[in-house]
Amino acid sequence: MIPYGRQDITQADIDAVIAVLKSVNLTQGPTIEEFERSVMAHTGALHAVAVNSATSALHIACLALDLGPGDWLWTTPNTFVASANCALYCGAKVEFVDTDPHTYNLCPAKLEAKLIAAEKAGKLPKIVVPVHLTGQACDMAAIHALGGKYGFKIIEDASHAIGGQYKGEPIGNGRYSDITVFSFHPVKIITTAEGGMALTNSAELATRLGLLRSHGITRDPTLMTEPIHGPWYYQQVALGFNYRMTDMQAALGVSQMTRLNDYVKRRHDIAKRYNELLAALPLTLPWQHPDSYSAYHLYVVRLRLDKIRVTHRQVFEALRAKDIMVNLHYIPVHTQPFYQKMGFKQGDYPDAEQYYREAISIPMHVNLTDKDLQIVANCLREAIGL
Repeated sequence: MIPYGRQDITQADIDAVIAVLKSVNLTQGPTIEEFERSVMAHTGALHAVAVNSATSALHIACLALDLGPGDWLWTTPNTFVASANCALYCGAKVEFVDTDPHTYNLCPAKLEAKLIAAEKAGKLPKIVVPVHLTGQACDMAAIHALGGKYGFKIIEDASHAIGGQYKGEPIGNGRYSDITVFSFHPVKIITTAEGGMALTNSAELATRLGLLRSHGITRDPTLMTEPIHGPWYYQQVALGFNYRMTDMQAALGVSQMTRLNDYVKRRHDIAKRYNELLAALPLTLPWQHPDSYSAYHLYVVRLRLDKIRVTHRQVFEALRAKDIMVNLHYIPVHTQPFYQKMGFKQGDYPDAEQYYREAISIPMHVNLTDKDLQIVANCLREAIGL
C-alpha cells in the first residue's frame, strides 16, 4: 500500500520524546517554548503560541482579533471545514470567495469584486482567511492591499505550508497578515502527532493568544487586576480554553524542525519526478506561481475528463483497488449539508466546484521511493484507460 501522506519518525525523534517522558515536565514545560522558538527562528515571526491543533489555533486567532456575533469571516470554499468553522465558534457568520483556477487558492480578483459589493451592502468582513492549499502561498500582497483598503484583518491558514516561501521569504513571517496558523498533523510537513501553532508580530495579540490557550489564566503580575496573594497565586482574566500542547508533542516538533528544509526539498524532488512521469497523460498538473515556493504538502492532479472515457470516481476507485491510497482535498465547504442549511448551494462557487469534480491527491511524502513514484504513475495511466 502507498498512502497519500504519512509521517517520518526517526530515532532522534523517539529519543527526544523519551527524554521528556523521563523529565519532570510532561506538559506546560520548557520544551513548549523551545518548539515555539524554533518555529520563530525559521519564519522570522516575533511571537508563537503552540496549541493542540490548527483548529484550536484558528479559533483563538479569531477571538484574539475580536471576531464575534454580527461579524463576518470570509474564506475559500476549497479547504477543510475548520477554516470556516472557526468563525461559527465565535458566533460570527461565514461567507466564501471562489478560487483561482490555476493555483486553487482564494482569488484576489474575486475577493475584490465581492468586497466592492459588500461595502455597498454594509457587510464587509472583519477577517479574511486565505488558505495556502497544498503548501502554495496565496497572493498575499494583493490580499494584504485589499485589507488595508477595506479594513479587514488577515489570518493565514498555512496548515499545509510550513517550510514554504512567498516572494523569497518564509511563510509565517507575518509580513502580509495579522496571524499565521500552522498544522502539525501526521500527514503535514512536520508533525507533533496532533498540534498547531499561531504566529504573530504583535505582542498584544500574542498575549491574547496565550491567555486563550490556557483558560484565560495568567501568573503575570502585569496582567492581573488585583494584588497578588502569594507565590501560588494566579488570576483568570479572560474566558479561555484548554488548548495546550504537551511537552512530549513539542519535543517531537523540535526534533522534526531540524529536518524541515530537507523535507521540503525532498517534496520538490518528488514533484519534479511526478511532472516528468505524468507529462504525457490527460491531466492538469500542479501549476506553481513564480512568487511561491510551495511546501508541497499535496500533489494534486486534475483529470481532463473530456479526454478520457472513465469518470472521476472510477479513476479514484481504480487507484484505491491497486493500493494507491489517493485522497481528495477538498469537498467544497459550502456543499456540506451543515452549510447548505445556512443557504449555501451548488453553483455558488463554480471554480471550486469544478476543481472538486476533477481533483485527486496522489501520494506525496518524503519516504516515497522512485519505484513508488513509477508505480503510482503506471497505475494512474491504467486507471484512466491508457
